[in-house]
Amino acid sequence: MPGGDMAKPLLDHQNADSNSSLAPAAESRTIGILGSGDFARSLSMRLVCSGFKVVVGSRNPKRNASLFPSAVEVTVQADAIKKADIVFVAIFREHYTTLYDLNSELSGKILVDVSNNAEINHHKESNAEYLASLFPACTVVKGFNVISSWTLQSGPRDGNKQVFICCDNQEAKQAVAEIAHALGFTPVDMGALFSAREIENIPLRLLPAWKIPVFLALGLFLCFYTYNFIRQVLHPYIREKKNKFYKIPVEIVNTTLPCVAYVMLSLVYLPGVLAAIFQLYHCTKYRRFPDWLDQWLQHRKQIGLLSFFCAALHAVYSLCLPMRRSHRYLLLNEAVKQVEKKTDAWVEEEVWRMEIYISFGIMALGLLSLLAITSLPSISNSLNWREFSFVQSTLGFVALVISTLHTLTYGWTRAFDENQYKFYLPPTFTLTLLVPCTIILAKLFFHLSCMNQRLQRIRNGWERSRLQARLGIKGEEDGTVKEKMNKKIVSFKSSLNPGDSMGITMQQFYIYLFIIKHHTFQEVKLIMPESNVTVCILPFCDGSCILVNRNRNACNTHFQDSRINPLINDAEKNSLNFLGLHQVATGWVLYFL
Repeated sequence: MPGGDMAKPLLDHQNADSNSSLAPAAESRTIGILGSGDFARSLSMRLVCSGFKVVVGSRNPKRNASLFPSAVEVTVQADAIKKADIVFVAIFREHYTTLYDLNSELSGKILVDVSNNAEINHHKESNAEYLASLFPACTVVKGFNVISSWTLQSGPRDGNKQVFICCDNQEAKQAVAEIAHALGFTPVDMGALFSAREIENIPLRLLPAWKIPVFLALGLFLCFYTYNFIRQVLHPYIREKKNKFYKIPVEIVNTTLPCVAYVMLSLVYLPGVLAAIFQLYHCTKYRRFPDWLDQWLQHRKQIGLLSFFCAALHAVYSLCLPMRRSHRYLLLNEAVKQVEKKTDAWVEEEVWRMEIYISFGIMALGLLSLLAITSLPSISNSLNWREFSFVQSTLGFVALVISTLHTLTYGWTRAFDENQYKFYLPPTFTLTLLVPCTIILAKLFFHLSCMNQRLQRIRNGWERSRLQARLGIKGEEDGTVKEKMNKKIVSFKSSLNPGDSMGITMQQFYIYLFIIKHHTFQEVKLIMPESNVTVCILPFCDGSCILVNRNRNACNTHFQDSRINPLINDAEKNSLNFLGLHQVATGWVLYFL
């Protein structure tokens, strides 16, 4: 790269003027910029630092020249366009028409549109397409619109490194991609210019990957908050005429936050369990997950970070509990009662419970902090896959187990105390234990030797064939599969008489077809009443076979019969290759291999 260390922030304007190292090389490429706003100034600085010659076209060059480094030439727009083959158009869409007078100068140039809209899909066409329609003699490239002025000044490591580029001309796209690479960014080819609409919408989206996790967290918070309000405030007010509404701002919130954090953490690992069950059930990893499960897997990072956020808030709220005036009054009242009764307030069991409970809570928060830190791109990119998987998967599961122990020691024996059931509602912590405990048990089940080996084989590419599944054979090892197949064949051979006609179901048809395909038999006539089709199977020693439909009247010359097409479709689904067909006097001949 022509410039220096791109990890360091750019020099400010004063330093840029005095630093001779920013002077471009004599044979460097000249880049033009139309506009003198914040983005144009930041882009010119980055280009100069990377060794390019930069000429800026402005409507008022004398006034705006002082805003740019001395190495940047600031002139009128026409002169700037003439001196550069690639011109960055750093002006708003509304001002594109002001370039009409420069149509002749812009002819044959590469225009890089860096503009964005104020709203998503604000116009019927993208800004780049609109610019291309105004200047058809130019080649328009969409790019650099996702890069902010701050990122250009601070360096790519302090912001987004990707630059999305699209254009109908491959050479122009490559030229702009080389500039992006020279500036220290990563160019991403988005295809033709019609993709500009999607690129322009990217900076306008407000945390698109966070919408579902945030709504999920808010929904859980509202549910648990309402549940705790009924138990801690409404129940004492109705049954005992006690005013507990002072608990609403802090105490109920503090009781709700750990519930949300705990359940959200369990929801990070629940889709992994469901995915493992899905793969074990279908005996393959190549079957696509349902859309809802696929989306769930993609949002695990956001769900985990929200879990850490709620856990951190819970820790802060817990530290603030003794600071409340209500807590001081309750503590004084309790002290007075102890003095009057002259009893020892020390309870050994409660002391140990609180010590263990707090210790587990600190450890769980520490592990959640580690998970949150390693999920940041700057940290995760420095880890190899094994290290990242160990932290996110193994330590994450340990965090879930410790959080479960933290919850259990908090509840202790309260789940068995009938006084804890307000309005017959169980304590809140018992509800939060349902999903995490299910996940822990499922994880332990999958770590059993038999299940773990089977799951690893599936994830390494092993899958059970469809015909094997149709026959109900569930063995894994080749010998086991063959042994089970032979047993099936022996049982069916007793009922299979060569040359005879016999009625079978559609499922039995594929079983017989599989047997005859692997074992040489004479001609067998099979009747399928449910599909009103009679076929004759003629096996050959090479493993191929011919299916002859004996009911020719049911077919037409275009082979559109609804009773024959399902045979071909189902046979192909069961790993039988349909080779072709032709019409004979007795009906249709279907070739399978």
